[in-house]
Amino acid sequence: MGKEKEREKKSSSLESGSYNYKMFSFFNRKFKINEVEPPSDVNKAFSLFTDDGSTHMTAEQLRRFMSVHQCEVSTRLEDAQNIIEQVVNRRHHITKFARHTLNIEDFFYFLLSDDLNGPIRTQVHHDMSAPLSHYFIYTGHNSYLTGNQLSSDCSEVPIIKALQNGVRVIELDLWPSKDEILVLHGRTLTTPVSFIQCLTSIKEYAFVSSPYPVIITLEDHLTPELQAKAADMITQTFETMLYYPESDLTEFPSPESLKYRIMISTKPPKEYLEVRSKDASEDESSPKDDSDVSESDQEDEDFKSLQAGVSGYKRLITIHAGKPKGSLKIALKEVTDQVRRLSLSEHQLEKLAGSHGLDIVRFTQRNILRVYPKGTRFTSSNYKPTIGWMHGAQMVAFNMQGYGKSLWLMHGMFRANGGCGYVIKPDILTRSADELFDPKATLLPVQKTLKVKIYMGDGWRLDFKHTHFDAYSPPDFYTKIYIVGVPADEAKKKTKIIEDDWCPVWDEEFSFPLTVPELALLRIEVREYDISEKDDFGGQTCLPVPELRTGFRSVPLHDKKGVKHKNVRLLMRFEFV
Repeated sequence: MGKEKEREKKSSSLESGSYNYKMFSFFNRKFKINEVEPPSDVNKAFSLFTDDGSTHMTAEQLRRFMSVHQCEVSTRLEDAQNIIEQVVNRRHHITKFARHTLNIEDFFYFLLSDDLNGPIRTQVHHDMSAPLSHYFIYTGHNSYLTGNQLSSDCSEVPIIKALQNGVRVIELDLWPSKDEILVLHGRTLTTPVSFIQCLTSIKEYAFVSSPYPVIITLEDHLTPELQAKAADMITQTFETMLYYPESDLTEFPSPESLKYRIMISTKPPKEYLEVRSKDASEDESSPKDDSDVSESDQEDEDFKSLQAGVSGYKRLITIHAGKPKGSLKIALKEVTDQVRRLSLSEHQLEKLAGSHGLDIVRFTQRNILRVYPKGTRFTSSNYKPTIGWMHGAQMVAFNMQGYGKSLWLMHGMFRANGGCGYVIKPDILTRSADELFDPKATLLPVQKTLKVKIYMGDGWRLDFKHTHFDAYSPPDFYTKIYIVGVPADEAKKKTKIIEDDWCPVWDEEFSFPLTVPELALLRIEVREYDISEKDDFGGQTCLPVPELRTGFRSVPLHDKKGVKHKNVRLLMRFEFV
């Protein structure tokens, strides 16, 4: 209701249905605001489903349209009635008892409303009972940083924001400071934040956007004494929310079984205990004089206490991480009863993928692979995530505080499955060893073709000043459409430029043949053509192709940082053939 009033207020403020632009401070240029009208395909669909050219669509006719044209076969009559009530109330401020049909303008309004007719489902609908290793998991890198990797502040604020946006893996770097535990990017100028402050924020915000488990990955640089202290902090903060198994896992539990639970993933501190135990056994075999007995007893007591503390820390680790003792190639092929996590830099993954792609896919069927940005990304930029996903990597770790095309792809992937932070991997990445998916394969058959028709765009005049894009005239919008996925499927299309129009009508259709549609993303970007400078940015979104709902759809656009615009959206149609 508030959104509609805001739109009406802004629309009514446009003098005589036109915009005035000043040219060189001498004279005005007046541009008429074109009325947004339904495309011909929308008019045809309305006529087809209202029978005999009726001017109004009943609830039963709307239900049939949604079931047949939109392929929403489970739509009930009550659902259609609810849509009609909402549309009539928003557009005409009429109570639900006054009118039970839609005219063509109402129908068009419904199609352009992304909350009623969005491009993807907004509910969790994947099978959530498989092991964690069967899911892509929304993963952050250096989650405590507010900016660049070298000198920005560390804070709980970006952790909170990440959790609010659905991120499920939070990374904390732990460093000692006398008897305190601090979170910071080590050996840089980043200012620290306390470990307990981060834990408290995670507890408070862990499940505001999703009920599925939060994993805290710890980069641990602590002394054994502080590891014991960290264990106390973790258990006292999370209490019953904390999940850890009684013994090492031979298979990861499912997201469904871990709802509202928090897990720790880090390298177990076994090396320290093994060395101290060895030193203690050697001391026992050495002769001692009476003067050493009391001091030795105290040392033994201190060691036993410390050993208990470190053992308690180790016990809390659900997902064991670590670097391989030998080469990465051997680590990928090593078969053990216990499941584990392996971390690779983006550069290491690229190098290994060239010669051991199948081994990576096989490894990720039971174990978890985490990929993180290379160390030279000082500005908190990100890498292209698709290479990780093609190889089954569950934790493709990103700097969430930055923005750019790579992060838009990450946003797109995790809009899937209701935005819950867990997206089940396609069958091609989890099937039996003799049918392993080869990410290097190039001669794959086309599985299906995605047809995308972009009709028009609207909402810029409500969200931007009339001189935002051009000081002398209305904007000249065009749209670029990309498929991002396996190399064979990647493609780019571009519409024509519509000059001097706040509501551009393109009415263009594009086809994208897909060999691996399960891993494809549809990235959409609107630009405003500028003859003398770089084209202005008009909005973007990224959508998971397997989640696309067919038929006419309202596609909302976001700004560069991924924040959704209030009114800017496109009317599009999706079809698979």
